[in-house]
Amino acid sequence: MSNSTENTRDERPLILLTGATGYVGGRLLQNLERGGQRLRCLARNPATLSSKAAADTEVVAGDVLDSASLSVALRGVHTAYYLVHSMGSVGDFEIEDRQAAQNFANAARAAGVQKIIYLGGLGESEDELSAHLRSRHEVGRILRESRVPVIEFRASIVIGSGSLSFEMIRALVERLPIMIAPRWVATPAQPIAIEDLLAYLAEALELPAGLTQTFEIGGAEQASYGEIMQEYAQQRGLRRFIIPVPVLTPRLSSLWLGFVTPLYARVGQKLIESLRHPTVLKDQSALHFFKVRPRGFREAIARATLNEDKELVQTRWSDALSSAGRQRGWGGVRFGARIIDSRITCVKCPPAEAFAPVRRIGGKTGWYYGDWLWQLRGWLDLLVGGVGMRRGRSDPESPKVGSALDFWRVEAFEPERRLRLSAEMKVPGRAWLEFEVQGDKEASFIRQTAFFDPVGLPGLLYWYALYPLHQFIFAGMLRGIAAAAMRDGKVS
Repeated sequence: MSNSTENTRDERPLILLTGATGYVGGRLLQNLERGGQRLRCLARNPATLSSKAAADTEVVAGDVLDSASLSVALRGVHTAYYLVHSMGSVGDFEIEDRQAAQNFANAARAAGVQKIIYLGGLGESEDELSAHLRSRHEVGRILRESRVPVIEFRASIVIGSGSLSFEMIRALVERLPIMIAPRWVATPAQPIAIEDLLAYLAEALELPAGLTQTFEIGGAEQASYGEIMQEYAQQRGLRRFIIPVPVLTPRLSSLWLGFVTPLYARVGQKLIESLRHPTVLKDQSALHFFKVRPRGFREAIARATLNEDKELVQTRWSDALSSAGRQRGWGGVRFGARIIDSRITCVKCPPAEAFAPVRRIGGKTGWYYGDWLWQLRGWLDLLVGGVGMRRGRSDPESPKVGSALDFWRVEAFEPERRLRLSAEMKVPGRAWLEFEVQGDKEASFIRQTAFFDPVGLPGLLYWYALYPLHQFIFAGMLRGIAAAAMRDGKVS
């Protein structure tokens, strides 16, 4: 039976996915795998993708700037997704985009590929487009000139937890009560939810063979960046004021964004140059060819924040290799609205022994370091109407999901592996503390991660003001847990 199933699967059309380490590509990878597609992924460094892909998804080494590697990757491929760009490149990204598209087009034609699905950007061709949008359109033209049938999607702002545009909006709103904003905040757009974009990309596999067409896709409503900012602020319970000014050039705007948002200055400048162009739908033909019925931007924002509550994020724009990698700065790493501080240590004992101090944490056991500081924090919490540290814990050996633990509450517990606590002390935002243990009978790794979701400027000031103290306490706590694990291991 298993051999028959495998043979049937092998006969299904082979799909090549490029850009699977990026934001859209990474999420599309998961969707296609859930749909049972036969997949091959192209990655410059396969090791960065192998752990994220399913066991039956093939990952091959290759680079769109290396034509020789493409001929191998495209061998036997029926449909290829082209989801790469060079916007984060330190060189001339237009030249790199042009060369990459030409290499891919030539290799796809030589390999007998039946369809290319490409994601570009909205913007009317007759306008004097920015370099970024001009390059996106040029890539589509080069792919079509290969004479391989091409389905090109042109999308506006993508709203989803982790997307480049949404992270920029989120950071601006969270950090600035009053925004002195460039004129581009009033430029009309037609934002699309990441779920709807992925649905279009997946459904394109079902379009008739031989069809070459460009589809403009967007959400159900038009909105400017300013309107999206105000909607996000409203859903987060924040009051924000936007004051447009005409004097900020794209260069100055990008430097401003680099200072107050997670964007890299060079990526920000290329993005901002595109924001002055309206990105609204002129052609509604996608609604006739596809079953997708896009949602509005308000629902897209609500879903983005809800999804981040369920899971930090599936993929992020900064995960893409072309974005120059994730940078860690003072104060922790930004993940969407959250700030994350994580550290890890190794202990010479199996996971059960390494996790034992974690499951006993709090209550009479204490916090393994600076207990007087934890008690002081509890008293301060009581003074402002919080729960303080007086609740302790009901079971000294095994925490139960939903039970109180000092001024935390147990949100998740997996024996010998994971404990996640949600803070119930008074803070300008939401906070979590998580411990994870992995290893074998010889050694284990204990990872300790603090998450903070600040609300507005007070939340950010709170985090950065206490950051040096947090470093002191959290580092000492992890050392104390490791020492307790080793001590308990020797006793047993």
